[in-house]
Amino acid sequence: MRHVIRTIAAAIALTGLGLSPVARAQAPVAKAATPAPAPRQMKPALWKVADEDTTIYLFGTVHALPKGLVWLDGPVATALEQSSELVTEIPELPAAEQQQKVMAIGLLEGETLRSLMGDAERASYEALLAKLKIPAQNFDPLEPWLAGITLAVMPYAIAGYGADDGVESVLRKAALAKGKKLGALETADYQLALFDGLPREVQLKFLQGAVKDFDRSFGIIGTMTEEWGSGDPDGLGKLMNENMDDPELADRLLFQRNRNWAVWVRQRLQQPGTVFVAVGAGHLAGPGSVQDALKRQGVETVRVQ
Repeated sequence: MRHVIRTIAAAIALTGLGLSPVARAQAPVAKAATPAPAPRQMKPALWKVADEDTTIYLFGTVHALPKGLVWLDGPVATALEQSSELVTEIPELPAAEQQQKVMAIGLLEGETLRSLMGDAERASYEALLAKLKIPAQNFDPLEPWLAGITLAVMPYAIAGYGADDGVESVLRKAALAKGKKLGALETADYQLALFDGLPREVQLKFLQGAVKDFDRSFGIIGTMTEEWGSGDPDGLGKLMNENMDDPELADRLLFQRNRNWAVWVRQRLQQPGTVFVAVGAGHLAGPGSVQDALKRQGVETVRVQ
């Protein structure tokens, strides 16, 4: 679970919070551009919840993707076309506002990040930053959670994944082109508080895990993308339940939010209309998913694709 939780944390950063100026400046640049890859067909999973006058589609997303993946067609395109509103996790904010929000609460006061670490943790952390050619002092002002998210995002950039090619970005552009309403389940302030409110020891554990598993995260990102694209929530759920070693972080970033969103869906069923809800694919996979939470509330979900 720890690898996927960090992927979810990275997804939060990619999908709306933005990176701090330090992170943007220091993120390694992907290799030189290569010719565009041949289009590759994806068939990600799609569900719906419906009653006599309301349909709510539930679509799992990947917040950053490589170029060349084709997925906005077939039942997914039809569902979006039929919907009058696109609802994502949080609203899209201007980059300057994103950065302002992050930096307002993401900086330490009167101490440095490395001073919070033990000798062994500091050594491995500094070794990773040296490998990435990032001066360690550049991260010294950051809260542990922000440093952890920054390191969780970097593999996406290095591997050539882009938020502009991510599902939310593509869906928003398509929805706006059709004049559809945009909505959100959460706010940027709420998502930031998820991290800033973590106990210091949990933040440090999160950061240390990001350091330890940095190289392995490339494979995790690729596996999750393939399981998303093949419409395999069972495989994704299995991946997410491996090594579940931090239940507090998992509940805060994943399960509690799933329960909250299930309540939103059940309440939204009281209003007529058709809505397309797009959230990270990890929230729609495995035990404790949004679908599980809906089932406990007596609401059935039906697989569409």
